[in-house]
Formats: sequence, structure tokens, C-alpha cells
Amino acid sequence: MSSATPSSDKTTSYGEFEFIVVSNRLPVDRVADNGGGSWRRSPGGLVTALAPVMSKADGAWVGWHGAPDETLDAFDHDNMRLVPVALTEDEVEFYYEGFSNATLWPLYHDVIAPPEFHRHWWDAYRRVNERFADAAAAVAAKGATVWVQDYQMQLVPRMLRALRPDLKIGFFNHIPFPPLEIFAQLPWRRQVIEGLLGADLIGFQRPSDASNFLRCVRRFVGHTVRQQQVQVGAEEGGPTYTSRAEAFPISIDVEQIVALANREDIIERSKEIRRELGNPKHILLGVDRLDYTKGIGHRLKAYEELLADGQVKVEDAALIQVASPSRERVEQYRLLREEIEGAVGRINGTYDTIRHTAIRYLHHSYPVEEMVALYLAADVMLITALRDGMNLVAKEYVAARTSNSGALVLSEFAGAADTLRQAVLINPHDIDGLKAAIVTAVNMSSGESTRRMRIMRRQVLQNDVERWSQAFLSALRAGNHENPEETLHA
Repeated sequence: MSSATPSSDKTTSYGEFEFIVVSNRLPVDRVADNGGGSWRRSPGGLVTALAPVMSKADGAWVGWHGAPDETLDAFDHDNMRLVPVALTEDEVEFYYEGFSNATLWPLYHDVIAPPEFHRHWWDAYRRVNERFADAAAAVAAKGATVWVQDYQMQLVPRMLRALRPDLKIGFFNHIPFPPLEIFAQLPWRRQVIEGLLGADLIGFQRPSDASNFLRCVRRFVGHTVRQQQVQVGAEEGGPTYTSRAEAFPISIDVEQIVALANREDIIERSKEIRRELGNPKHILLGVDRLDYTKGIGHRLKAYEELLADGQVKVEDAALIQVASPSRERVEQYRLLREEIEGAVGRINGTYDTIRHTAIRYLHHSYPVEEMVALYLAADVMLITALRDGMNLVAKEYVAARTSNSGALVLSEFAGAADTLRQAVLINPHDIDGLKAAIVTAVNMSSGESTRRMRIMRRQVLQNDVERWSQAFLSALRAGNHENPEETLHA
């Protein structure tokens, strides 16, 4: 068996499901109870977008259920067949925390942090990808559609094609795809490119990501690339096929966010948040996973300097920074938490008064209801990502602003900047520019903020997560697609 492509001499056997999703995690979380545990649907746009497709298409979802060293049988939940893939404690450490999040994640985010390259991590990644491919092949009906999700599963498409050439295979990369000069550092660059090319359609967040991928195809694999299509030669004399790389920018569950933003209890909670902060003139908000890609340190530095310059006064403004816990077993993330919390303590120690706090720092995860209340309370949303595939928080903030008020400061290095062009766009590495953008947003006239927000809301409301999934799946099933950008942004 080769390192990237499993082979089988057995007669092909078919499963019963017409539509299969493959992702690192199943779309459910375990709920502890006296009966030994039950399951609830995970929050998140991907689950929301694909659950209706699952129900209509007799679907199955293949993924890890979240507990190492535990094997579970397939089970049904919310009209979906869930197929758990078992991972050992070592595989969680090497495949997930190691290769996925200490090799690929920093590499794909422009080496903001240095990636680590370890052969035993790669071996675990390849082995786990093969297990996921085997599980998908076993449950897929003849000619089924399989949609593989994200950077943890990049070898699955080719492995799956070798096992089941009858399948229609799609792949979507939720994070950026790096430029050739950065991707070139990966010792297993050819194997990853070949793994992705097993898909009929490879989706990316931005056109630049698709272009980066196609440049890597030309350089490291040598296949013919015409426009966005790659002619791939099958192994052992089999037929060639076409793989396409295109941009399909993901979105949010707009209906849910708007409904919550109109709920009286959540509107009242937003007012309560303002009262708890002393009813400042301006509330600024940052909502991020605690990750080095999010530019939280740059944001705090800019805000500290604005306080020092007197352009922002603690009596008039407050910054709420929500930093959700993330990968706390990884050393880089523990160090980042110490750095951010140290900066917050220093700033508050310098600028707090008895009645006013400069930064309200919250190292928690919150339910979506509380997040929408925060969006409603905030006059200015700060998205300062150093590199981000999309950043759905930006779209959630815009969707929640049903009064068309508020201002969005948005990093040009987040995918959302491609479509939310009426935001105050910034280069987060330019601290002076970031400071100026914050001042612009704080002092923006109501007429100007209304004009900008109305345009951004129209774009978000017309392009929700369901439209994203339907655009991708329609393109996959059609076998050709001239311009997905027109479909998504019409």
C-alpha cells in the first residue's frame, strides 16, 4: 500500500447513503447525563448548512466523536447517520495537535508562528486520513456524493478515489491556502497536492487561495492546468479526470442571527451590557478564538496607544475582548494566553479608574444568544486578523445590526474583506493605521455608518451559508462551473 493511495483487491461493495460529509469532528457534542451520555447538535454554520441536505439526501457524516481510545458504532441523530472514526490518544497528539495544528495551521497562515515538521506526525496524519477514507467508502452508495472538509483531511480525496472511483468527490478548505513560496517548505508538499487533486472540485475561501493552489500544482506535480482546471492522470492506466479549484466564500446562518437580534430579551441584554460598563459613549468589541492568527496583541497595542495619546478616554470608551479558549494543550497557545492577559493587566492597571475599566477581558466561550447581545451592544467591531480564511464574526456582527448602525474595522487579510468592502479596512501590522481606523470608526457620523452598514447587510443577507453549500454542491454535481463568484454574489 502506498503512502497516499490505498489499494484493494476486493470486489467493490457499496453502502446505502447518497450524500456523505467527511470532517475531523462529527456534528454533535456529547452531553453527560445519568444514562451514560447523549448527544446534541454542535453549534456552527457548517452543521446548519448541511443538515437539511443530509435530511433530503439520505446522508451520513463521518468524523471523530471527540473521545480518544474509544470505539463507537454508527448511530442516528437528527435525521443523519453518524459514523464515528476512532482515534487513539497518540493519534490525537500527532495527527491533530501535531501535524494539523502545529505543522499545517501555521504554514497555511503565512508562518505567523514557525511550523514544525516531524515525520511521525506525518505518518499519523496519513494513517488517520486513510481510516476516514475507508469509513466513507464503506457507507457510500454507488455514485454517491462525498464532501470532504478542511485541512485535517487533505489526503482523503485521493484515497477515496482509489477505493471508489464511482464517487463524486468534493473538498472544501476552510482556512487560507498559502503562496507557493511558503507551501514549498512542507516536506510532503507533493503528497498533499496529489491528495487534494483526488477531488472533482476543490473549494477555497478566496480566489487568491485557489490561485496559490494551482501554482503549487504546476510547480510540484506538473499536471496541465488550464484556467481553473487540472487534468489528472489516473494510476495504473485508468482514465484521466478533471479536478477544478474555485472560490466559494463561506457565510453564516443569517436567519438565526437576525431572529436573535430581534428578540426582546436579547435586546434588553444588550442594554444591560452597556449599563454594566457604565454606559460609555462608545463600546468596542473583539471576538476571537485565542489564536496567534487573530492579531489580538496588535489590537491591544493600538488601543493602549490611543489611551496614552488621549484620542480615546477611559471615561468615554470601553473595549470588550472575548478570547475563547483554544488548543490549550499546545505550548504556543499557553504562551499566547499569558502574553494577552499580561497586556490586558498592564493596560487596565495604567488607565482604569474606580468607575471605568479600559478593557473587559473574557476568556470564555459564550452561547450564540450572548454573542448577539454583545454585537448589539457594540458600536465598533474590531477584526484585526493577521491571516484568516473568512472570519465569520465579521458577518455575524453585520447581520445582527438590524438598525443599520455600527462600524466594522476589518483586516484586509481576512477573507470577509473581499465582500465587506464598506468596512474600515486596515493592515493590522500598521499600528498607526489601525489607530487611525479605530478613531475613524468611533467618530463616524450616523449617516455614514448607516450607508456603509446597509450595503454590507445586503451582501450578507443575500449570501447565507445555505446558498454557499448549494452553490458548491451544484457545481460539484454539474461537473463544470464557469464563475462561482457570480453565483454567490449576484
